[in-house]
Amino acid sequence: MSNPLIKLENVTFKYPDSEIKENNFAVNNVSLEINKGEFVAILGHNGSGKSTTAKLINMILTAESGKIFVDGKDITDENMTEDDIFEVRKKIGMVFQNPDNQIVATVVEEDVAFGPENLGLDPKEIRKRVDEALELVNMKEYARHAPHKLSGGQKQRIAIAGTIAMKPQCIIFDESTAMLDPMGRKDVMNTIKRLNKVEGIAIVLITHYMNEAVQADKVIVMKNGSVYLEGTPNQVFSQPQKLWNAGLEVPQSIELIDKLNKELGFDIPLKVYALDECTEIIKNKLMKE
Repeated sequence: MSNPLIKLENVTFKYPDSEIKENNFAVNNVSLEINKGEFVAILGHNGSGKSTTAKLINMILTAESGKIFVDGKDITDENMTEDDIFEVRKKIGMVFQNPDNQIVATVVEEDVAFGPENLGLDPKEIRKRVDEALELVNMKEYARHAPHKLSGGQKQRIAIAGTIAMKPQCIIFDESTAMLDPMGRKDVMNTIKRLNKVEGIAIVLITHYMNEAVQADKVIVMKNGSVYLEGTPNQVFSQPQKLWNAGLEVPQSIELIDKLNKELGFDIPLKVYALDECTEIIKNKLMKE
């Protein structure tokens, strides 16, 4: 297997705050790997360290100790040149919670072009990337619109297009659906899945929504700055008590089946089921009883 795209080895970080105790790290001895083309969801209660981890990967913050590698390059190396840093940052894109904080232009296509222009690309290449990025997020018809007149979900798709246009190998979505209504969240999740499955871009999705996390290849749960659980969605969500201990909810199908198993003595395997599948399993079980 090829080397991971992103690798953290025993990474720690503490915010400079005199009120924080000496041993209270925002990120505490974290080790994890994200492979090329992989879709990884990172879950955790507020203050668990998930967003801090994302900012360490994207070089917004600098690790206090440990090693972080991006495409084999040690980004914690103090001897990195500005050119090295620039090259690494091109590989990792980031989409934040509030799209208004990422939109910088008064016309959609100009906003999407902002990143490629900063890369110093030829105007023809910029035009091509802008058109492709808007096509990918289904926003090409809004190219000449004013971003501030768009819905929250549309704005977020424009922010994603601006990141796509820089052609990163990985995009980190830091609570990028948190401010959206259900339809907006669905639109953005469809875009994320298309980027991953069709374009082969690695995705790191930081989210509070379990129905988003179950769509990932791998789920990482953080608690008190450390990796608490890691595995496939079924491996992680089949441990509801541990998720509750981490202050998280569990998918509804898991919660229901766990309750039926405990209260009615059912022995239905704890795994993530679609709603209709879950209904059918329970119906068949009740008919047999």
